[in-house]
Amino acid sequence: MSRAEPPIFDAVVRIDKLPAGGRSVDVDADADSRAAIAAALNILAVDRFTARLTIVPLRGGLRAQGHLDAEIAQASVVSFEPVPATISEPIDRIFLPAPRDNPAPGSESFIDLEDDDFPDHIDGPEVDLSALLLETLALALDPYPRKDSESLDSLGLVRDQPDAGPFAKLAGLKRNDGETD
Repeated sequence: MSRAEPPIFDAVVRIDKLPAGGRSVDVDADADSRAAIAAALNILAVDRFTARLTIVPLRGGLRAQGHLDAEIAQASVVSFEPVPATISEPIDRIFLPAPRDNPAPGSESFIDLEDDDFPDHIDGPEVDLSALLLETLALALDPYPRKDSESLDSLGLVRDQPDAGPFAKLAGLKRNDGETD
């Protein structure tokens, strides 16, 4: 039986130890944690990673509200040069216990499709909020980062010529093979 990998940073909240008024969780990742976050997300660097969450009990689970701030660097999709970015994302997530009993066959289940976000289900007495914070950062990353001055034209690539590129060269080879002398 394999064990789950330990979290990159500690942000575990025990539901059974959560005060009725809630508590705050502050995360300020150190250099080793930031390097591990960068490696996990496959980005060049994480220069700052801070989060401030307020955790309150909710229907046997909890609600985490707060904010994530990060300074990161990603590789440009054009030149592979570092592209710095500032991430500032709000967080509002609900974690509820998974249903204890399985529904009977043929019974109805009601799902509100108009709801903005379904609650996350939890098993056990604790919730690891580090996964929530990493997910929030990953979703905020630019999927195609590039500097403002970068484009394919700045690389000197010619896109409008039909005779350029590997497929045009293959077509030329095919034409040459079909000719008879």
